[in-house]
Amino acid sequence: MQNYICKEKKDTRSGFGEGLFELGKTNPEVVALCADLTGSLKMDNFKNHFPGRFFQTGIAEANMMGIAAGLTIGGKIPFAGTFANFATGRVYDQVRQCIAYSEKNVKICASHAGITLGEDGATHQMLEDIGMMKMLPNMTVISPCDFNQTKAATLAVARHKGPVYLRFGRPKVPNFTSEDQKFIIGKADILIEGNDVSVFATGHLVWQALQAAKILNEKGISAEIINIHTIKPLDSQVVINSIKKTGCGVTAEEHQINGGMGESIARLLTGKRPQPLEMIGIKDVFGESGKPGELMDKFGLNAQNVADAARKVITRK
Repeated sequence: MQNYICKEKKDTRSGFGEGLFELGKTNPEVVALCADLTGSLKMDNFKNHFPGRFFQTGIAEANMMGIAAGLTIGGKIPFAGTFANFATGRVYDQVRQCIAYSEKNVKICASHAGITLGEDGATHQMLEDIGMMKMLPNMTVISPCDFNQTKAATLAVARHKGPVYLRFGRPKVPNFTSEDQKFIIGKADILIEGNDVSVFATGHLVWQALQAAKILNEKGISAEIINIHTIKPLDSQVVINSIKKTGCGVTAEEHQINGGMGESIARLLTGKRPQPLEMIGIKDVFGESGKPGELMDKFGLNAQNVADAARKVITRK
């Protein structure tokens, strides 16, 4: 079994910030907008080096989305950044009408997503955003797993033509993917090959899935771990091929089970290859204030829970 090592812990929002700064140096069409959260989204480097291409809109997220949509008409590639809660729930009408429906080349950059936002509590812990965004026609939805992959994804979405929702977080998490990786939108990464159960994970849960594979391996269970960094479009072929081999699966995400990545995989399997499936995610409740690690444990978003779900689903084959 391949062993992935945590080189260091880094926040994924900083991966976005570094990727955006690199784009600023290499692509003059890239512009950035922020709704009074420049430091929180690590956009300071871009702002300081390219002030003529940075727009501070203030706490007016709906207006920011409209401005971003307008900038695309002149050929610009706008990266509009704010917290996930404000990038979706507060501005859904503007995203739907001005960006998705109009197929504008806007990159919606959503930080502080999920339960790991921690002490800010339920009002700011956005756990429904993947569902909201994936339901919009024309919208691509990406949730990278660590610092390196978030940076690579940021560079990749600039090359992609069309609206993108890029989701990342605040806490420092294991940074384990390759620094020079090639990020391909819509192509899942098979991290570990296995024969007994398929584990499909996204975002912060990818590292937990890798740790679950170690737990299962000690029990003689061979788990296939797949990083679904692009939730829409879903890599249907990789999902089906893996389930065909193992006969059962687990999905793991820092998001509501209703409307999340797991639901997309369940829908795919129902139509193409029905097999037993267990889902790890938030079970139709709001979050609460607390330390990120403690919240992950309380809501069952850890390696042990993934391993337990894998053992359970194997019995249903």
